[in-house]
Amino acid sequence: MISLSQVIGLLALLLSCHASLVTPREWPSNNLQTRALPNAPNGYTPEHLDCPSTRPTVRDAGDLSDSEKKWLNTRLGKTINPMRDLLQRVNIPNFDGPSYITRNENNRSALPNIGIAMSGGGYRALLNGAGAIAAFDGREENATSPGHIGGLLQSATYLGGLSGGGWLVGSLFMNNFTTVSNSLNDPSHTVWQFDQSIFEGPDKGSIQLLDTAGYFKTIQDQVSDKADAGFNRSVTDYWGRALSFQLINATDGGPAYTWSSIALADNFIQGDTPFPVLVADARAPGDLLISGNTTVFEFNPFEFGTWDPTTFGFVPVEYLGSNFSNGQLAPGVQCVRGFDNAGYVMGTSSSLFNQFLLNVDTAGIPKFAASFVTDILTPIGRDNNDIADYSPNPFYGYHNSTNPNAQSGRLTLVDGGEDLQNIPLHPLIQPNRHVDVIFAVDSSADTDTVWPNGTALVATYERNLNSTGIGNGTSFPSIPDTNTFVNLGLNTRPTFFGCNSSNTSSIAPLIVYIPNAPYVFQSNVTTFTFSYNTTARNAMVQNGYEGATMGNGTVDPQWPVCIGCAILSRSLERTETQVPQACEECFQRYCWDGTTNSTRPNTYEPPFKGQALVESGATGSRSNGFVAAAVVGLMALFI
Repeated sequence: MISLSQVIGLLALLLSCHASLVTPREWPSNNLQTRALPNAPNGYTPEHLDCPSTRPTVRDAGDLSDSEKKWLNTRLGKTINPMRDLLQRVNIPNFDGPSYITRNENNRSALPNIGIAMSGGGYRALLNGAGAIAAFDGREENATSPGHIGGLLQSATYLGGLSGGGWLVGSLFMNNFTTVSNSLNDPSHTVWQFDQSIFEGPDKGSIQLLDTAGYFKTIQDQVSDKADAGFNRSVTDYWGRALSFQLINATDGGPAYTWSSIALADNFIQGDTPFPVLVADARAPGDLLISGNTTVFEFNPFEFGTWDPTTFGFVPVEYLGSNFSNGQLAPGVQCVRGFDNAGYVMGTSSSLFNQFLLNVDTAGIPKFAASFVTDILTPIGRDNNDIADYSPNPFYGYHNSTNPNAQSGRLTLVDGGEDLQNIPLHPLIQPNRHVDVIFAVDSSADTDTVWPNGTALVATYERNLNSTGIGNGTSFPSIPDTNTFVNLGLNTRPTFFGCNSSNTSSIAPLIVYIPNAPYVFQSNVTTFTFSYNTTARNAMVQNGYEGATMGNGTVDPQWPVCIGCAILSRSLERTETQVPQACEECFQRYCWDGTTNSTRPNTYEPPFKGQALVESGATGSRSNGFVAAAVVGLMALFI
């Protein structure tokens, strides 16, 4: 067994992946507030307690939960004024957007229902996505100025995250649904301090008073306590605890912060925030490759489960870890609380470790490094410790004829993007949620040059058409192949998919695809770059802001108008309102028209769309996957 001091010594050799220096814009802060709901009964350790008088059960996924329905009634009312204000500012020519909202405000089904989806992609996705969220957030300085689109976040009903995008969503909600600016300028120097790699631990000048050795010892102790209480542990426990130190404004990474505590926060109860959803994939024990028809699970503030016709059920997320069987808790069986640790949930949505196993021979890393990764991680893969373990399986004995995990005491989950659906669209296209338009921010690394090429949209489209019926009634617009994305430049600028709703058998949401692109910074940093100095971090966020606003309207002054048109599109159809001419022009400009060009494109190297902050940008070494893999292996030796 390797010692803790040896692990720390080895980690010290791996801490060299820093991004380039730039001079970013200022991000003013109003101070980050600590949430008041670290409600797990025993820190990171789940605990058996008496159940409430109404004992929790597994419910069928035929409809939204009663809790979500009740919350929606409150939230939809809260989106009316921000949406009216946003449409007032974007000012669609010859169309009175605010009056349209006013005329229909008493008919909730007529009003637009907006979703936002933040893709995976590690810290690149967190930071690029943060720029988009800042652009959508009317609380940010200048976000409601001409050319900007602030207020979109306040108008949205759902906010999905996956992997790095899930870190972003989770961090904002774990910190009282704060702003991106407050996260960047946290005066306690606790959150988003990425100059200190996750493998170094937090700066001792923050509220975290630990050196590197103390940091790893704290994480080790927290995870060991969970194991001592009788719960399985995996690498994701360590990964999630480490993430929490960077993402949650609390001492020791907030071990008592739970995902279900979001539902207890006043701003969520009052409908002042969107509905956060994170995504993970099921992975059968022993599998490495994830198929397109794997079961997709979601974590929301009320429940954990899936809409897929396999398991097709949900359990209260607060009671994960409880010993459900056939959808029930047997008489006398206690409930478990505290299993749904927020860091563990965020880590579950970003468990990329088995991808290292798949790519170790082609990652271009030194031979000794490849041998090290193989020797350490292959046994972990065989033991299924590279997953997130949700044992006891809450869906044991549930829907036995269709549920592939019905007879397994373990439920094992992995990164939500491993089925290539790297944008969390799955929760937002569920028919019961009636989402009209999804703003899909794609920070994926699909090309050799670490830019997106639409792979995530293609994966969701193909899954929807899968002959197994895994789509289960969802509808998704037609998407071209990835070569067409590059050849036609659909991944260099925002593109709308599904503009003509009559092209699908049932109405699908309009997809506003916003790909990561170099507006002011080379934001194609590898997924496995683990540290960013403050100026590089802020420049990444600024580039994401510029991408969402198209250079604050400088690339296309009509972009805010087109945002308004996208929001209204399905609503105008439902109310049989004539589409304004300005919107017709927007759809002509931004909608994919069905043209394809599937020839193999040249190497994709997009030029800057604005004035570059630094010509060379932040280009993390593509060998940094070894750093992550090695650390995972070292952490696994604690198990």
